[in-house]
Amino acid sequence: MFGARKQHIKQQFDEQLLTTIEHAKEEWDQAKQTEIAVADVDEEIAAQTALARQKYLFLYREARLRHVRGDHIQASVFDH
Repeated sequence: MFGARKQHIKQQFDEQLLTTIEHAKEEWDQAKQTEIAVADVDEEIAAQTALARQKYLFLYREARLRHVRGDHIQASVFDH
């Protein structure tokens, strides 16, 4: 009885984590594109890009620790 509910809750939060990872990846990609597009990159733009990257990597590591599988996570993130 309680095991099924616990599994359902885990699955629900895993899906939420995958969605959050997807949004963090989009933010990081957008920050990288902004940094490339701007001719005079200041410290604030570089810091925003670094922060977006660290957010994504944190969420990615959390998903790996929780053994979350999905179509959203790219293994090539550490090549950047």
